[in-house]
Amino acid sequence: MHRPLRRLLSAPALMTAAALLLAGCSGAATEERVDRKQNAPSAKPMTLEQLAAAVHCGKPKVPGKTLDYRQGVCKAGTAEYVLLTFDTAKGQREWLDVSQMYGGVYLVGNRWVLSATPRSAMEAARAKLGGTIEEGLSSGTSPSAG
Repeated sequence: MHRPLRRLLSAPALMTAAALLLAGCSGAATEERVDRKQNAPSAKPMTLEQLAAAVHCGKPKVPGKTLDYRQGVCKAGTAEYVLLTFDTAKGQREWLDVSQMYGGVYLVGNRWVLSATPRSAMEAARAKLGGTIEEGLSSGTSPSAG
């Protein structure tokens, strides 16, 4: 598994804790980190299995469920995907706000998020799933930089 995906997979607990600490922070900085594309999020929530089927990567490996989201990983050809589904829109937004501090690019739908390497795989997924692409900015000072 590529290093950025491994970092993303090892960070959920840290991200959840940081999200709780940042829940009261202003959204102004978030708006600066968002690179919104033209497609709106899909209207209905999807399961991990539905997301995996849409990108043709088979059954996702699911390390477990946290309080508010499920995460899975799968491969299709040379593309690697991290798939997330959320119980609530608020939980999704908190997860994204924290994740974007570490950089990365995310395809965001209605209570689901997908990230892929290479980025072209995520662009192809957007053509199938809809959603918006959000890009975080990393200053290189985060614990995941390196």
